[in-house]
Amino acid sequence: MIVDLPDLDAIQAFGARIAGRLRPGDVVALSGGLGAGKTTLARAIIAALGHEGEVPSPSFAIVECYDPPSVRLPLVHADFYRLKRPEEADEIGLDDYRAGAVLVAEWPEQAGGFAHEPACLSLRLETAETGRIAIVEAGPDWLGRMP
Repeated sequence: MIVDLPDLDAIQAFGARIAGRLRPGDVVALSGGLGAGKTTLARAIIAALGHEGEVPSPSFAIVECYDPPSVRLPLVHADFYRLKRPEEADEIGLDDYRAGAVLVAEWPEQAGGFAHEPACLSLRLETAETGRIAIVEAGPDWLGRMP
């Protein structure tokens, strides 16, 4: 499925649709080149879950956690761009962070990828003549709740 994202309003609306369907254990894997809109979409999802404050990019911290009551459900926002090896995700304790939470993962391929997980919603963001597009692939757990 391809979703047209011509402007910031469209990205925020798409993020809200995703947020409305999230369950603990889900992964939203955001791929694409630099400047493709991964962090913008992650921020839209987090805001739609109820977070009212700033959403810093986890580029340097690698992991930022959001917990109720500031969000509807626990969420881990991770940016794996700086990882040199997928094993580093294990070394930082990613599984512990993920327990009972949603994972929004930027640069998921740097952490070994998540597309093999049934609860993974993979979004490849690309620039297009009309702004951006999201190429969406979903695991079987997303059947019936696609955004």
